[in-house]
Amino acid sequence: MTRASLDKQPHEVASMFDDVAANYDLTNDVLSLGQSRLWRKEVARAVGARPAQKVLDLAAGTATSSLPFAATGAYVVPCDFSLGMLREGKRKHPHLPFTAGDGTKLPFKDGVFDTVTISFGLRNVQDTEGALRELYRVTKPGGKVVICEFSQPTWAPFRTVYTEYLMRALPPVARAVSSNPDAYVYLAESIREWPDQPALAQLLQKAGWTSVAWRNLTGGIVALHRGTKPAE
Repeated sequence: MTRASLDKQPHEVASMFDDVAANYDLTNDVLSLGQSRLWRKEVARAVGARPAQKVLDLAAGTATSSLPFAATGAYVVPCDFSLGMLREGKRKHPHLPFTAGDGTKLPFKDGVFDTVTISFGLRNVQDTEGALRELYRVTKPGGKVVICEFSQPTWAPFRTVYTEYLMRALPPVARAVSSNPDAYVYLAESIREWPDQPALAQLLQKAGWTSVAWRNLTGGIVALHRGTKPAE
């Protein structure tokens, strides 16, 4: 799935995120019923950042996801394609090295980072496979990738309820709490179109990652995928 299949060009999606930057974190907490904080903790645990390590946090937005890595003493680079998100993040966290970047053409040299991670942003990259290859390129041999992304609930009855929430309940809730509710309608559609857990694992393997595995969170609403770049 690509954004093109949802009739959105990269600049249009970037503009949507620019528009919602100021209230983005609050809106996510409301729409996820508070689960987004739990998911961030699980990502931090999976990344396992340590002092002096270099971590790339792609699609970092305002860098809420980057803070746990920085707190360990790791050098974390929050990277995003939305300048509005980056400006809002820099206002809140001026000490972090915010970097503008496209997930399919990252502005970093080969083999720079010990860990690369992206949370709820891979769906919004024009070329999913290209982004996975770029993440692989900028990772050191022996380094790892951690991807946190919406996925498919594993229990069929719950999956039906979840889909109904996405397409019926989410838009009116977004209208109540977001400055740009259309952005969240797009996000709901992108979640519904996204590959399931095994399909994303296959894309990771195709990009070169090994030891690929995933763990479901909140009944499969979210999946945490991991992979390793082979050591030389």
